[in-house]
Amino acid sequence: MLEVRDLTTKYITRYKEDVYAVDHVSLKVEEGKTLGIAGESGCGKSTLALSLMGYYFPPLHYTSGEIIIDGQNITGMKPDDVRKSILGREIAYIPQAAMNALNPTRKIIDFIGDVVRAHDPTWTKKMVHDHARSLFETLGLPAEVLQKYPVELSGGMKQRTVIAVAVTLSPKVLIADEPSSALDVTSQKMVIKMLRNLMDNGYIKAMIFITHELPLL
Repeated sequence: MLEVRDLTTKYITRYKEDVYAVDHVSLKVEEGKTLGIAGESGCGKSTLALSLMGYYFPPLHYTSGEIIIDGQNITGMKPDDVRKSILGREIAYIPQAAMNALNPTRKIIDFIGDVVRAHDPTWTKKMVHDHARSLFETLGLPAEVLQKYPVELSGGMKQRTVIAVAVTLSPKVLIADEPSSALDVTSQKMVIKMLRNLMDNGYIKAMIFITHELPLL
């Protein structure tokens, strides 16, 4: 499902120095499987996640290696091509502290509209609404959340909503970067349960779970 061969990426500092953040990494995630990645804060886990998506912006640069998703080699694709044809559909990413990344002036339904229209601009408002309601029903989330602003939601609900937005188009691979950090124990359990359900119900085909908490793996 996802295969990475000898991937190396680096940061180029303001002083033109090379800092190798991902150094000759190889990994493979089979369909129906979850790969856990653990490490201390600041060791490069999030950089690895960004590198796996093939989505590079300065100061992060691709150096060498291959990234293959479901047989498709995305190595060397332009960022715009990755955004339009890969992100959200082939591979999706839940960033660290994702619940704080939502624009507080927009409703949840708007974020889902952004995802689907990035791949198909012809989606109408009704199509987005119907798809979003079906998505939330499948994931066990209240449909009324779609019409709310992020500031109206609890931390746990915001995080689950971010996950729902990430899997809007049923991506083949989901990268979850510290998805339960900064949450209380109850909310953590709900987020973990939601991620398991995504796998069990075939909504995603494989997952990479990144954390600094070994008991979560």
